[in-house]
Amino acid sequence: MRTFMHRVSLGVALLGLSAASQAAEWVLEPGSQVTFEYSYGTDPYEGRFTNVQANFDIDPMRPTSCKFDVTINIEDIEVDSPEVLDYLLDYELFDVDTWPTATFSAKSCRLTGVNTFESDGTLTIRDQTNPMTFPFELNIETCDGQVCFHMTSEVEILRLEYGVGQGYWANTAEVPNEVKIKVDVYALMQ
Repeated sequence: MRTFMHRVSLGVALLGLSAASQAAEWVLEPGSQVTFEYSYGTDPYEGRFTNVQANFDIDPMRPTSCKFDVTINIEDIEVDSPEVLDYLLDYELFDVDTWPTATFSAKSCRLTGVNTFESDGTLTIRDQTNPMTFPFELNIETCDGQVCFHMTSEVEILRLEYGVGQGYWANTAEVPNEVKIKVDVYALMQ
């Protein structure tokens, strides 16, 4: 019964938003977070991308027509150690002097559950562009009295596929190839 009521309330909310959200652009609100998790040896670490610009066009009633354009300014990474930050920004890892941004673009989505979706797009880091499926959960909430979307996601990427790891850092014995990206963002309609 609870699941049924959740679906009914979601359906009513989506119907109410339908006219307002068609072809609407949504932009990230302050407080949104995009983090990455990796390990060095046996120790886990986390960093945060503090300068993420994202626009997306999504109609909850026609989710397949969604569009994402995300740009992350790599030099604005936040980590606990100045030494780690120097390594991350250096030419053997992100090489921000040559490639200061990472981008994700998608032109369509598909519904995978009541409030879960996948978008197929491309992720570009350094000079490497690869296809990527981005799974996400999307909930309708209120932010300061306005309707907003709350999007969450976890996705794993292989850093070496994007050239993040040259020389010493290409070795996966100390720093595994897998990096987990977590998205927890709020967006308001433009």
